[in-house]
Amino acid sequence: MLEKPTNSPIGQQSDTLRRPADRDEPLRCRGWEPLPAPRTLSGRWYDFIIEARPNYSDYDSLTTFNETGPVNFTGLLDDYEDAYSTLEQDAGRILTQNLQDRSVRSGLSLAGWKPEKDAASQAVEWWEFDFEYAQPPEQSSHEFAIVNYNTTFYQYSDVDNFVYDQRGFNAFIKGEASTFLIDDDPRLLLNTVVTNISSDHAGVTINSKNGSCIKADYAICTFSLGVLQSDTVAFEPELPDWKRLGIETFSMGTYTKIFLQFPPDQVFWDTSYQFFLYADPHQRGYYPIFQSLDGEGFLPGSGIIFVTVVQSQSYVVEAQDDQTTKEEVLAVLRDMFGAENVPEPIAFMYPRWSLEAWAYGSYSNWPPGTTLEMHQNLRANVDRLYFAGEATSSQYFGFLHGAWFEGQAVGEAIADLINGVDHTGEVHYEKLRGATDEEEYSAQNGWQASTFLIYGFE
Repeated sequence: MLEKPTNSPIGQQSDTLRRPADRDEPLRCRGWEPLPAPRTLSGRWYDFIIEARPNYSDYDSLTTFNETGPVNFTGLLDDYEDAYSTLEQDAGRILTQNLQDRSVRSGLSLAGWKPEKDAASQAVEWWEFDFEYAQPPEQSSHEFAIVNYNTTFYQYSDVDNFVYDQRGFNAFIKGEASTFLIDDDPRLLLNTVVTNISSDHAGVTINSKNGSCIKADYAICTFSLGVLQSDTVAFEPELPDWKRLGIETFSMGTYTKIFLQFPPDQVFWDTSYQFFLYADPHQRGYYPIFQSLDGEGFLPGSGIIFVTVVQSQSYVVEAQDDQTTKEEVLAVLRDMFGAENVPEPIAFMYPRWSLEAWAYGSYSNWPPGTTLEMHQNLRANVDRLYFAGEATSSQYFGFLHGAWFEGQAVGEAIADLINGVDHTGEVHYEKLRGATDEEEYSAQNGWQASTFLIYGFE
């Protein structure tokens, strides 16, 4: 189950494990109380693993359109993939020969892929790249885009599943939490907005909007990159220059899925296909990919289809009202399938991730020309305040398992410190260079696996 997280609520309004302060003395911070007895691992968690409802995303189940209706430009997919093979090989040379990084756009152009103003080529490129990274090739690192893809899909599996489980993806978090939280656990503070974090060599103090205050020996900050960049949480003292530069250098992508439900007896698309790629004649990435949930293995008979937009187009739809967005989407569908065939939807909705105060985006991306050392500065602790999340993963950024591994690593480091095991903290770099030496691709910089593994294909 290799899903990009469209931010899980582990951020500014976090379901965070904290000890509440004394409610009668809101300005007085207190430490942790003895932990309640943990809940034993029940079969319910294993049931979730077994019964979670994903289905294989078959990217070959694709048909293509432009403003005139169905038109076949799938042959361009092979052209892109030929260029991508060269892009992969060049990324390996950049990494192993300590060469300067560049943008994916530069790498694709050098490999012979130049979509320029051709709408069909732009749509294919969006499908192959933006659909994965939530940002275009111009804003993405050549080296680390390939690292990010290879360490997941080559190391684990090249199979991508779409999770449509009606319990919601938070069933994963609830299932894990059920192994150590008790009912109404006082350590779990819901709807608690953190406003200030103070840290030094002696400990960490966290203040919340409701006046509560928590003091601890160590803390783990899992705010999204978008929240860290928003300055909605004040750090005292101000984070050091090297840390702030790391935070501000990386990018937060926005990935918006817009859902429409039509009367089940008026479904107008061929439900034997999963994906419908649209090449807009005027604007790259304008409501480009529709995905059917009314098909075998998903929710047959539901009448549900959704369209995905990212980054600049996400900002547009998130800033405008639902009615405007619905009219724009319907206009595209009526160009694709014929105006007489597309009725009014009976339901319509979409999230606004870039406006959510606990998210400010969906997941992170690695900009071109940015070294591993710069990323390590985003990742590294400041005194007793540690950082984790998908954005701090040097190889799996943007993926749920990246957040998992980073949280696990930091949790284990703090457990060692609490148990008296010597731990010097995570390395950071006061001075940054323009490239990364081969020996620096190491565990101390978050580099856990070879980028040349191919377990996922065995």
